[in-house]
Amino acid sequence: MKITILGAGAIGGLAGAYMAQAGHDVTLVDRWAEHIDAIKAHGITVDGVRGDLHFDVKALHPHELVQQGGPLEAVLIATKSQHTLEALESVLPLFGPDTFVVSYQNGFNEYDIAARLTAAGLGGVERVIGSIPNYGGALVDPGHLEFVHEGPIQLGEMTGERSPRLLELASMLSALTEVQLSDNIWGQIWAKEVYSAQVVFSALVDARVQETLGVERYARIAGAVVREALEIAEANGITVEAFDFFDPANYKPQTPQDTQKLIDNINHAVWLLKKDQKPDAHQFRKKGSGIWWDIVYRNRPSEVRSSNGKLIDYGAKVGADTRLNAKLCEMIYEIESGQRPLGFQNYDELEAYVVSLGKALP
Repeated sequence: MKITILGAGAIGGLAGAYMAQAGHDVTLVDRWAEHIDAIKAHGITVDGVRGDLHFDVKALHPHELVQQGGPLEAVLIATKSQHTLEALESVLPLFGPDTFVVSYQNGFNEYDIAARLTAAGLGGVERVIGSIPNYGGALVDPGHLEFVHEGPIQLGEMTGERSPRLLELASMLSALTEVQLSDNIWGQIWAKEVYSAQVVFSALVDARVQETLGVERYARIAGAVVREALEIAEANGITVEAFDFFDPANYKPQTPQDTQKLIDNINHAVWLLKKDQKPDAHQFRKKGSGIWWDIVYRNRPSEVRSSNGKLIDYGAKVGADTRLNAKLCEMIYEIESGQRPLGFQNYDELEAYVVSLGKALP
């Protein structure tokens, strides 16, 4: 199987690097010209949790992929969520009868991809595989990635079947990390987006995760945000699946003891994100979430509008209460536009709003 990865940042770049090292046919494509030029000239340098590594992998500029022609086989879209359809559009002329697309990113992208394929006369959801890459990294400089934390990949056909192409792709991606097959990948994607409400919360300040979600007062605010997000999912009839460091059952506390169990769960998630890091061996540049990284390091809009923003849209369609998540997203948008500074005062404001809505945890 030939793999084409659109988006050679941390998630797509790490997957491509390890699959290429294992001997698979992989091509990285990215519109950041300097990054592709660096990969062509020197390969990919990776540092972080697995030490200092080097990988050689084929890389092309988008126009070179088009010139090369098709048909493509497996297309992994690993861009930021807001660039999904733009990336898909660029390769539609290269589709053959067996080409399929993997949303290898955050966000609710799978059905948007299917709808665009249908509009192009190329089929629909049967062409789409959903995934959740739960490892973490950062694109530091052209040709330079940082592997920030370990984690598995959830992978599943949108139709729920265990197809030969799914099994082959899972085997190839296992060159990077553990791959967990799912019969309800849409439920797991919802779980990641529900969980990510607390990741967005952590990006309201310029601080390490231990100073945000690792503090009980702040974890209680985040827990209230995630509880509302879970209610939005349930109002949409979604069975939200648990994964390695997220159990939706913990986000419905009825007693102070239940809340303490939730706090313990959040602390465990923080520990899992950091357990493989050896600060004495490597000084990590990425100290927060991908949202924090975009805002603070890359100075660009995050994918909150196209991921958590869609969660709010889903809630509005079914009449669910979205006020707390909407407030959180608006605060992020204000930070991105320069109207609001990063800082712990944002937690004070959101905490007061939680209380005013009667949504504080017991």
